[in-house]
Amino acid sequence: MFDVAIVGYGPAGALLARLLGQQGFAVGIFEREATAFSLPRAVHFDGEVMRIFQSAGVAEEMAAVTRATTRGMHFVNAAGRTLMIREGVDGPGPQGWHNNHYFHQPDLEQVLRNAVQSCASVAVRQHAEVVAVEDRGDHAWLKLADRDGGAEFTARYVVGCDGARSLVRDAIGSSWEDLGLRQPWLVTDVIMKRDRGLPDYTIQHCDPARPATACCVTGQRRRWEMMLMAGDDPVEIVKPANVWKLLARWISPEDADLERAAVYTFQSVIAKGWRRGRLLIAGDAAHQTPPFIGQGMCAGMRDCANLAWKLERVLKGGSHDALLDTYETERQPNVHAFIELAVRVGAVIQADGAAAVERDRRFRDGSPELFGFPPSQLGPGAHEDVLPAGELFPQPRLEDGRKMDDAIGQRFAVLGDARLIAHCPPDVRDAWNAVNAAVIPDPGAEVNAWLDAHQAAAVILRPDRHVFGVAADAPELARISGRLGPLCHLAV
Repeated sequence: MFDVAIVGYGPAGALLARLLGQQGFAVGIFEREATAFSLPRAVHFDGEVMRIFQSAGVAEEMAAVTRATTRGMHFVNAAGRTLMIREGVDGPGPQGWHNNHYFHQPDLEQVLRNAVQSCASVAVRQHAEVVAVEDRGDHAWLKLADRDGGAEFTARYVVGCDGARSLVRDAIGSSWEDLGLRQPWLVTDVIMKRDRGLPDYTIQHCDPARPATACCVTGQRRRWEMMLMAGDDPVEIVKPANVWKLLARWISPEDADLERAAVYTFQSVIAKGWRRGRLLIAGDAAHQTPPFIGQGMCAGMRDCANLAWKLERVLKGGSHDALLDTYETERQPNVHAFIELAVRVGAVIQADGAAAVERDRRFRDGSPELFGFPPSQLGPGAHEDVLPAGELFPQPRLEDGRKMDDAIGQRFAVLGDARLIAHCPPDVRDAWNAVNAAVIPDPGAEVNAWLDAHQAAAVILRPDRHVFGVAADAPELARISGRLGPLCHLAV
């Protein structure tokens, strides 16, 4: 029996397997394809996701195959006027990494798969399509397709990272919440053969004649996404001759080789029900985000970071499995906020007719509007219910020069005033020891500045670096420390 069986070996499945495999859990991965998908798909992740890769021990490998940039994303109308800019960050941002990383997905997946292969407790089965999955009370059950051996397996939990047409989601019985965007776009990837002086930042062309996205990926790779218009034939538009006609305003066949062209339907949906008993879902199985702000894959990575430490607690017997119910309640509001932003941005990009005229009028005066991503704030769950609890804590460097997460590892942490921590009574220290918390007194100027800003003397962080709670004095630190053990008793 596996501790966790993961259906799907894309980025979400691979990351979750790595996070659990690092802890020595018996993990089985089941992937219906015989090999990894060789063509580009997602192209962007942010500083928070790089921080998650850091916790998985692959940050340096990711840095080697990605392009970090301080540039933001520009939204330009048909007249060439910049309407909006998604802000960039100069140098490493609050997560300790650049806030924008571009990548070729096969390279990213190879880094994750290499890391998974280094975990002796993880078994990977490719060309193994799961055709049935059930929660059987004291365990979960999976069955492979007859053509793939027809074997049956059991696990304590099953996580479906099996994409938009998720079998595991169907087994849970989830319904969809539709946030209102459904639009086919042509996605084209090219490899440049010569320099055409194209910008190194992403441009959203808010042109009613044909809304489009132009993106610099890595090396000589570039992507264009173009909205299908009335009268476009999805079968004809992907033919190379037609693709080159659409790309002609930027490049020609003499400039680049066409790697692929495909029509995707951009949509905005969130599953209602991410868990039923021993079955859970993550990534595209739980939500699908329009790509206008580059956050689709990022959401799945955040799912894995949230779910991994909770599965660890439950599998090791440190928490009742009711802790897993906090997974959806915490993650769903954050996913919802990002999808809502993507839908609003999509409305700006895709506006036509009178809506486009009104859009341009609104942005006519003054400088371009600047905007950023929603904060990584959790919904109700395994944390105190007063801010800044539930917020993602920044990653400074500590007094010894290490990045904070490298000093902590994948566990809880207590950071704060040295005198307060030194004089904590034994029962408080017992609470910290029960969850194997790292204790860091006087962590440095950056953490102390954060504590001062929140009128706190100490902060307790969860393994996913979200704030569990803050304390202004010894009694408050004792109170929130006492809640670390019985996390399952927190109100959801």
